[in-house]
Amino acid sequence: MERENGAPCYVISVAAKMLGVRTHTLRYYERIGLVEPSRTRGNARLYSGSDVEHVRRAQSLMDDLGVNLAGIDVILRMTDRMVEMEEKMAHLEKEIKRIKGFGVI
Repeated sequence: MERENGAPCYVISVAAKMLGVRTHTLRYYERIGLVEPSRTRGNARLYSGSDVEHVRRAQSLMDDLGVNLAGIDVILRMTDRMVEMEEKMAHLEKEIKRIKGFGVI
């Protein structure tokens, strides 16, 4: 059903069932900024696999570690930023190797 992990394709009722929560819980998570589903032209929420996984990570932090929603927001933002930085570092390392291949460095 889903072509890419980031492609929105799940309506709120399906996403809620996948996560084992009620639809109003997902609306609350959206209201507080924990998840931002895409919207159709008719303004219906569409969740991607990434959105669902993001909520699963939040649920895990709540259930397994007792982290509150404010803490979850900080942890998930920091985790996302670390992934971005790791990707950027890998790109820079690749670029350094490429430049070294030319004997410039």
